[in-house]
Amino acid sequence: MGRFVNPGSSAFQAALNSEIYVDKTGLIEYTNRVLGTTDAYICNSRPRRFGKSYAANMLAAYYSKGANTEAMFSKLEIGKSADFRNHLNQYDVIHMDIQWFLTNCRDAAQIVTFITQSILKELRELYPGVFPMEEESLPEALSIIREKLGYKFVVIIDEWDVLIRDASADQKVQEQYINFLRGMFKGTEPTKYIQLAYLTGILPIKKEKTQSALNNFDEFTMLSAGNLAPYVGFTEEEVQNLAEKYHQDFEKVKQWYDGYLLNDYQVYNPRAVVGLMRRGEFKSYWSETASYDAIVPLINMDYDGLKTAIIEMISGAAVKVNTATFKNDIVNIRCKDDVLTYMIHLGYLGYDEARKLAFVPNEEIRQELTTAVESKTWNEMLKFQQQSEELLNATLDMDGAAVAEQIENIHNAYASAIQYNNENSLSSVLALAYLSAMQYYFKPVRELPTGRGFADFVFLPMPEYRMDYPALVVELKWNKSVKTALNQIKEKKYPSSILSYTGDILMVGINYDKKNKVHQCQIEKYVK
Repeated sequence: MGRFVNPGSSAFQAALNSEIYVDKTGLIEYTNRVLGTTDAYICNSRPRRFGKSYAANMLAAYYSKGANTEAMFSKLEIGKSADFRNHLNQYDVIHMDIQWFLTNCRDAAQIVTFITQSILKELRELYPGVFPMEEESLPEALSIIREKLGYKFVVIIDEWDVLIRDASADQKVQEQYINFLRGMFKGTEPTKYIQLAYLTGILPIKKEKTQSALNNFDEFTMLSAGNLAPYVGFTEEEVQNLAEKYHQDFEKVKQWYDGYLLNDYQVYNPRAVVGLMRRGEFKSYWSETASYDAIVPLINMDYDGLKTAIIEMISGAAVKVNTATFKNDIVNIRCKDDVLTYMIHLGYLGYDEARKLAFVPNEEIRQELTTAVESKTWNEMLKFQQQSEELLNATLDMDGAAVAEQIENIHNAYASAIQYNNENSLSSVLALAYLSAMQYYFKPVRELPTGRGFADFVFLPMPEYRMDYPALVVELKWNKSVKTALNQIKEKKYPSSILSYTGDILMVGINYDKKNKVHQCQIEKYVK
């Protein structure tokens, strides 16, 4: 049993010993199916604190010859699998944490040499005399072991991308590292000694031109998680079970921490959910493990439409994003879409794969992004926030004419790129216009299921403001009338579904008259 070769099971045992443990051993069922095939090359990328190291430690504990983990796994989901024992503790496992190597390497420029020598040293101790003492190539050593002893390896690399994410890293070192990975995994020879290659990090594999530098890997990402989606974070069912056990309001948990849409799964950040269940506090747990400083330089880049897109998403809208241009590294960020794609990989934005839309996933992240924006004041934000506050005040005063005027002003000044041609475009402008409401209200609910239909927008006040701020039920119309909008709210009983949430409720009808190019608004108080 070594540190890097055939590690023991203590790291995964620590996870099992935790107060809250959610069984993700179903991932092993997937890896068992692809062992020893061309599909056994997996890069599973996800944001910080989404269980990357946990999954790596779990796989190492299951496959490693250096561990005896039948009792550990037999009571978990994988224990029910027909081939559970066929692969249990059957392989030589090489488990590398690149962050650890980088931290403990005296000279970062020599990190590839440090990794190679550390693992070769343990392989010589495990298999003395099998390959020459002067051998300096790790792939060659693995090939010789396979040829002489017949053993194949499970190679697990945690934080594989730490060098790629560091914009200050020497480009030569990055190239050496990518070449090291190519030597380990690409070509015919590695297929002879690799039983499974599992890489995990925040970024997918770096692109060179339009292709992955390791194009024989299957990639599972925050853009496209495929059938590994339920193993990326906590699923809705898992969070419901925890909420019931710890007596938490599930709908509130969903509002704060849900929003990552992966292959039809609603996925939650495990760190945030565990923090809430253990402490009982609804707050942002994100900043405890990932500083917003990482994204401040990104959102302040001078790319056309970037700041407007950030403001729109904080306001509750979703924006189109072309994720194909991002090279999966930091130094080649060239446009707004690259920044937004990187933020999706970091977990600061959610992504709707079917509609190619980026959005702020939940209240926790909205607060983090708002703090990041406010940390370096944008000139674009100062006047906009003032106008948005005037809009909110006019709404609360039930001054329909003033509301219509402010929406008009905000559309002309900040959302002119949004082409007015239907209710969807009007809703995008409305989400942007009500940004100032975000300090008192949760992220607006779009098309909330109500009495006999869906309201376009519902703004629910945060608990601490519930007595001072009414809920807002907003209905939008295009080339109709505000009376039609208000009648729809009443006839379909939209307010009835939120009576338990709040005190007062305002019904807001907004119409855009395309012919005269004017907004119209009428507001009434809902009488219970």
